[in-house]
Amino acid sequence: MSQTNYIGKALNRVDGPAKVAGTAKYAAEFNVPGLAYGYIVNSPIAKGKITRIDAAEVLALPGVHRVFSHENVPMLAILDRSYKDDVAPGGSPFRPLHDAEIKFSLQPVALVVADTIELARYAASILKIEYEAAPHETDIETKRTKGFEPGRGKTGFTPPPPPRGNPDRELKNAVHSIDQEYVHGTQHHNPMEMFGTTVEYLGEGKLNVYDKTQGALNSQQYIRKVFGLSKEEARVISKYTGGGFGSGLRPQHQLFMAVLAALELKQSVRVTMTRQQMFSFGHRPHTLQTVKLGTNADGTLAAVQHHALHETSQFEDYTENVVNWSGMLYQCANVKLGYQLAKLDVYTPQDMRAPGAATGSFALEVAMDEMAYAAGLDPLDFRIRNYADRDQNLDKPFSSKKLRECYHEGAAKFGWEKRNPAPRSMRQGNMLVGYGMAGGVWDASQQKAGAKVSLSADGMLTVQSATNDIGTGTYTIMTQVAAEYLGLPVEAVDFQLGDTEFPAAPVQGGSWTAASIGTAVKNACEALGEKLLKQAQKMKGSPLEDAKFEDVEFVNGQLRLRLDPGQAVVIRDIVQASGETKMEADATAAPNLLKQQGYSLHAHNAVFVEVQVDEDLGTIHVTRVVNAVAAGRIINPNTARSQVLGSVVWGISMALMEETVMDHQFGRYMNHNYAEYHIPVNADIHDIDVLFVEEEDDIVNPLGVKGIGEVGLLGVAAAITNAVYHATGRRVRELPIMLDKLL
Repeated sequence: MSQTNYIGKALNRVDGPAKVAGTAKYAAEFNVPGLAYGYIVNSPIAKGKITRIDAAEVLALPGVHRVFSHENVPMLAILDRSYKDDVAPGGSPFRPLHDAEIKFSLQPVALVVADTIELARYAASILKIEYEAAPHETDIETKRTKGFEPGRGKTGFTPPPPPRGNPDRELKNAVHSIDQEYVHGTQHHNPMEMFGTTVEYLGEGKLNVYDKTQGALNSQQYIRKVFGLSKEEARVISKYTGGGFGSGLRPQHQLFMAVLAALELKQSVRVTMTRQQMFSFGHRPHTLQTVKLGTNADGTLAAVQHHALHETSQFEDYTENVVNWSGMLYQCANVKLGYQLAKLDVYTPQDMRAPGAATGSFALEVAMDEMAYAAGLDPLDFRIRNYADRDQNLDKPFSSKKLRECYHEGAAKFGWEKRNPAPRSMRQGNMLVGYGMAGGVWDASQQKAGAKVSLSADGMLTVQSATNDIGTGTYTIMTQVAAEYLGLPVEAVDFQLGDTEFPAAPVQGGSWTAASIGTAVKNACEALGEKLLKQAQKMKGSPLEDAKFEDVEFVNGQLRLRLDPGQAVVIRDIVQASGETKMEADATAAPNLLKQQGYSLHAHNAVFVEVQVDEDLGTIHVTRVVNAVAAGRIINPNTARSQVLGSVVWGISMALMEETVMDHQFGRYMNHNYAEYHIPVNADIHDIDVLFVEEEDDIVNPLGVKGIGEVGLLGVAAAITNAVYHATGRRVRELPIMLDKLL
């Protein structure tokens, strides 16, 4: 089937007009009849138990419907400790309102439901709850020597490979070596749209659930198992999601509470978290890392050792692939990787954009910069000198790897050759100027997914899949894929998502959506194409009567012979000739494991950064960034570029601003708001160039695409850290880099 060249075009977002005009509805914007409002009450202590709840004053308020707590929640399937959602780590998941035990500060302990949100919030403020506090531990520093090996229960976690070679001996014998610790604190996702759920009660236990989620099916499976509902009784809809970054992969507790209240009260209920309450679940874990590197006389790596200790909750073993990248990104025969967890009285950490890799690559890439200086080498030359053409962790070749091209093209665009290698040697007036660089690697994966296509007699193609769009551009690129493979204008394609009545799709995370849903859409379009050809051959005088499917192509609204384009039938006419109002097909897609098993599948990038540091004040300005990315076939340069731009902004935020501050005396996050949890504003962001390095890969998936939403973040924080060192001569190994670390 030939292409109509929609894939690769920089089309504007098809969902853009709806978002700009305000017609795109989010979970907490569905105003259904008879809606009541719930407000969550959170624990002020980090550990202990509830000793008394007095709701009399609250229930006496006119308009208050009920106060839900562990004292009156009905027996539910959630009491089964073995139940997990689709992306749960090992252990027993937190079950809201289950018992009197307090496991972490801000734990939801009650839900007040009233006629208005204002009344519910006021009523929650006067609800009397008494606690008995117990000693808590929230400081990972106390666990340095008490970590333990992680559980194996989390989907996607790969334990570090066993040591190879003799890393201890080679490190000891290395000509140059470094041994340093790298730290970054807790970070929270903070998407723009807060978590909310609107449950429309349809009667007889049937619900339409509008949920803020990155996986409508995951939310549906959760409430079905917890409340014992059928698919027909629990339809979940999530058409638009105002950011997620991983926070919406797991069903959050407002979903449970909204469904609970709707079923018990037999009416529609909305529960929305406040910004402060958004800090009550999930975060990038506080992590301590030690990296030891040694080089030979020729600047090649003699040994790599990387160990990480990060936090998890007392009830789940949350795990990330933090150290594995250090055995893969550079050529080295002697590698030792270690990974441990520290159980603390906090909520379970959660996947946050490029989980594990964003953490591990920061430490590795700053260490590589330090090692380059110790060996007297340019940081870019040092990386190229240790380039890995093979994944040594798996002992497999890469299906494709254009990281070397990322280095060269990025350096040329940035002007790396103008760099004076000596720290504190470049300035512009009172500003110290520094150049830094780093690289990154991320999985290129595909999940099983389904799609359905329906072509109406007027030539309009409807495409459906239960996937989500958290702002990445899924609506747009899937429209392009469908238009490509059926030869229709994009205006004639309506891609629909975020509904559990559509074909099954995985959660939107891991940078696998384009590969997974895109391949399913391609397969469904081709299945419909075969039906269209068979129907066209039945038409009187059909020029395609003897054609095989491989002999035809779909171009400009026509089905035509590949070698004789003049022999064609209008696609719309084929549907009309069928006598039906529409023609349909559906398909699933799954990774070709047989084809992929001999390869390592990854995307790569290289980041170059210029910073200016005020010599007197220590303020840091990231003035230029070039991010060169090799991520297979780019479906839409506009949406792909936007993903990388967002990643760079986040990398700046990670390096210089983001930190959730814990007061360990109370075991509570103290800056749980937008005023004190600092993220960049427009004035913090300057020139960002995004380069896409051409890369063909027919092994990763039939479309040849690799996810781009996460790889673009990798290397940014490290490159900034390295640039700050080059500018100032001061090496900072703890994020974020605050003024006091430079002055």
